[in-house]
Amino acid sequence: MKKLVILIVLAVLCQGMFLYAQTPFPNESEFIFFNFSIERVFQHHLGYVIVYRTGANAIARTYLPRAWFGTVGGKGSIAYLRPGNEWPSMSVFFRNGEFSHVLLRVKRNPAHQTWGIVPMGVNLDANFIGITEPVIRF
Repeated sequence: MKKLVILIVLAVLCQGMFLYAQTPFPNESEFIFFNFSIERVFQHHLGYVIVYRTGANAIARTYLPRAWFGTVGGKGSIAYLRPGNEWPSMSVFFRNGEFSHVLLRVKRNPAHQTWGIVPMGVNLDANFIGITEPVIRF
């Protein structure tokens, strides 16, 4: 009799676990993000040129308009890293599959080796016009 009661309780618990596994988690986020290691950040009067490493360890480039940064709830934000060994990175966030925003974690010191300035005579203005989301290579 005791074994039968234990067996029934275990069967009910197992059925309850399957029902719980099929329900969505209440704390599940609608955001997904991808991190990229930044090789160089070039300042331009219209924005930032980010040279980063892709997942295939190749080098890629994206253009982020300056208008995205500096406003609360904008498409871009910058977090300055403290002095130390942490390397600059870029996180690109997607909400329900669509681009949401980008976070740059960069060194505050503009003399750091990852900061650069676009050379005189190089015209990149066309790359910043009409950008609604960054072109990201994975």
